[in-house]
Amino acid sequence: MAESYVRNSSGFQQANQIFVNVSGTYQEVNEAYANVGGTYQLVFSAFEATSFVTLSTGSGTFVAPNNSNAIHIQAAVGGGGGAVGGADYDKAGGESAGAGGGSGAYISDKIFSITEGETMTYSIGSAGSGAGKGFSISAGSGTSTTLSGSSAGSLFTLGGGGGSSGTGGGVQGPLRTNTAGTPGSATVSSSVSTGTFRDSDGVTKNVNTNTSGPAGTFNDSGNGATGSISGSGNCGGDNCRISGFAGADSYDGGITGGAGGSSSGSGTNGTPGTRGSGGGGGAAQVSGGSTSGAAGGNGEIVYRFLRIL
Repeated sequence: MAESYVRNSSGFQQANQIFVNVSGTYQEVNEAYANVGGTYQLVFSAFEATSFVTLSTGSGTFVAPNNSNAIHIQAAVGGGGGAVGGADYDKAGGESAGAGGGSGAYISDKIFSITEGETMTYSIGSAGSGAGKGFSISAGSGTSTTLSGSSAGSLFTLGGGGGSSGTGGGVQGPLRTNTAGTPGSATVSSSVSTGTFRDSDGVTKNVNTNTSGPAGTFNDSGNGATGSISGSGNCGGDNCRISGFAGADSYDGGITGGAGGSSSGSGTNGTPGTRGSGGGGGAAQVSGGSTSGAAGGNGEIVYRFLRIL
């Protein structure tokens, strides 16, 4: 609806909140009406938080609605790194498991100042691909998730997690060198930490009550985590069995990384990450030799608009 103004000693000013005295107590008004030619028409409606929107792939733009002045990022993360599979040898004195992929940098429940009507431009980080079993292999790295405004400028760049690798090695040895995926790095602009807003339930709340994101903490952001590996990632002895290693958790442990493949029986492949976590590595020495690593989890942005008072 159109903006509402009230006149005070300094002139007309936009009304963001209106209170009325009810039996000696001032109470906030949700909607105000005026009699226009015998018909009551709505002249004021308090801005309430919009519904959450999830962006899970690609890139594009969206526009900040009228009367909003902040964007609440409930969750945002770069793409998770993929993981490599295991490697089996012919009397090389050991076997190799795949290390886990790294997770993307993240934001959980952070609020940024924006201007009504400005265009927001986003890009969602893609997951790094997993790799099969073998020697001298590398999994794909995740890509960055970004958000900027035509007035606000860059709000954040959340780097993707690195893919794990298994370099060197050969059928009869030496055993390969296994390296876990690296964490994504976060670059985040200054955010809003104080103030109140009217939530979608019509209740005015403090901004620090926003803790519904994956990390469970208001105003949280940080780098991703390194994929899992134990020691060299190799077991000792011909035909030893070793399970794959887990992908890194994302959102400071809020979202679990992909599981490493099992080395029991015929074995299983590593499982993919979700929401920016790393993929799980493959196993060795299983009935079929070794198993494959998995992809990381795609990045995302989950947002809504607020008016901070």
